[in-house]
Amino acid sequence: MKTFVTADLHLDHKNIIKYCNRPFTDINKMNRILVNNWNNIISPKDTVYFLGDLSFHTEYWIPKLNGDIIFIKGNHDRFHDTKYYNNYVLKYGGIYFYLTHRPEHIPQDWNGWAIYGHVHNNYPKECPFFERKNKRLNVSTEMTNYKPVNMDSIMELINKREEKLDPIKPKKWWQFWK
Repeated sequence: MKTFVTADLHLDHKNIIKYCNRPFTDINKMNRILVNNWNNIISPKDTVYFLGDLSFHTEYWIPKLNGDIIFIKGNHDRFHDTKYYNNYVLKYGGIYFYLTHRPEHIPQDWNGWAIYGHVHNNYPKECPFFERKNKRLNVSTEMTNYKPVNMDSIMELINKREEKLDPIKPKKWWQFWK
């Protein structure tokens, strides 16, 4: 059993392809690839912390995705019968993580790591995938090659000694994901 985080799939959201310059020709292809990426990585026994914006039709998509999904509500989610949180504190590998959809919802006095989505790939300098100085990670799907991220891989990044950590560039991020 593994633990993963991801955000901002926006299934069935046609305009997200244009807004975030996603490499998909249409929503059917986007939906198919995102669901396949998810299910090829996540087993039914894995846990996924989904940090918001699955779809306006959330209840339709949930049965199509593997894993035990813990939802943090995003501004595009519509839940009817699904339990969700507005934020969540996760202890993993001895470290506390504040999980939220929007980075501005991270409490100013939070001194642990924070994982968020919402900003997609719109502010890569201000909201990169991994930001050691402010202890933050942006797991919007555009920032993670459209795949969920294993928490063990995040722990590997965090635990690397800072002076030995090469600057993270998009083509090098994927080496950490298992």
